[in-house]
Formats: sequence, C-alpha cells, structure tokens
Amino acid sequence: MKTNDDSFSTEPVAANGALTRDQSPGNRKDGATNPVLVNTVVAEINRLHEEARKCSFVAREALHEALAAAWRAGQLLLAEKKRVRHRMGPGAWLLWLQANFRGTPRTAQRYMKLAQCVADVDFLQGMSLRQTYARLGIATEPKTPGKCPLIHQLPPYVVLANKLVRALKRRPGTTIEEQREAYRRDLRALYEKIRPWFESAPYKTL
Repeated sequence: MKTNDDSFSTEPVAANGALTRDQSPGNRKDGATNPVLVNTVVAEINRLHEEARKCSFVAREALHEALAAAWRAGQLLLAEKKRVRHRMGPGAWLLWLQANFRGTPRTAQRYMKLAQCVADVDFLQGMSLRQTYARLGIATEPKTPGKCPLIHQLPPYVVLANKLVRALKRRPGTTIEEQREAYRRDLRALYEKIRPWFESAPYKTL
C-alpha cells in the first residue's frame, strides 16, 4: 500500500480488498482505533441485522402460507371426495385423484387429514407443514432414508381450542343474535382469562 512519503506499508490486504484479521479495529497492533474502520464495521453489523430480521419475517410468512394452502386444499379435497363417492361410488375416488390431482394420493390424504384435524389453521401460526404433520401424528416420508418421522401430540390447549372453534360453528335452532348472546354469556370467564395475553406487547424476535 503506497503512503504519502512514498514508502510501502507491509500490512497485509486481502485479495478482495476486505480487512484482514490484523487490520480489524479490535486487532490493531499499535493499540489505536481507526474511527473510519469502526464506523464501517458497525454499519455492516447493523445492515446484516436488518437483513436477518427481514429474512426471518419472510420465512415465517412463507411457512404459514404453505400451511394455509395445504389446509385449504384439504378442505376442497374432502368436499370433492364426498361428491365423487356419492355420484360414482367409493372406488372412483382414487381414479379421480390419478386423473386430476398433480400430487400423490398420500399427499392428498395428508391434506385431508390436516383439514379434518384443524378447525382454524391460525392456531398453528409459525409452524412448518412438516412440523404440523408431526404434531398431528400424520405420517410423512422421512427426509433421509432410514429415519422415521417423530410423532408428537398437539398441546392440550390447542386441541381444546380446535374443539371449541368447531363447536361454535354449530348453531342450534336460534337466531344469530341469540346465539351470540349465549356465547358472550357462557364464554365470559374464558375471555377474561385469556384477554391479557393478546393485549400485552408482542414478543420481539431477533
């Protein structure tokens, strides 16, 4: 590196122009700190931090979108299966899948099982499709040969929440307003219990 007095510095420089280990602010041999280098490193740290936050958010959104798409596909497949079996008999469903569905029959079965087990897919926010299958006990092909998928159970509160959502969709022979009033009266204690959890400040990641 050329200096003002035409002498050459012996400090090593990486091929791509980046700082070497000895040139970083924390490794100055003379004990001095270069403000320019410090500001550059700090700016790069913060840039990478923001990039990590953005990528993490996009990844979480993509996971939920994939889960929601599979869940909705399962609902449609269940409805179509009922229609096909009613019109053409039980044995026609597999033929219908082979002729119309671009995935495998096992994939269709997993989608339908997901739709049957989960009343509201928002209860599984933040989970991947494979994690959801494992929690629900839905068999999947292992990522590597010889490994069997782990079977987990959904937390009890999620199971109960799903049952509650399904129950709330059943309306007896009463008007909508009467049913809503009954829900507000009967579920008041539960609402007061869980309301603080949703009104508190959201947990910050990264």
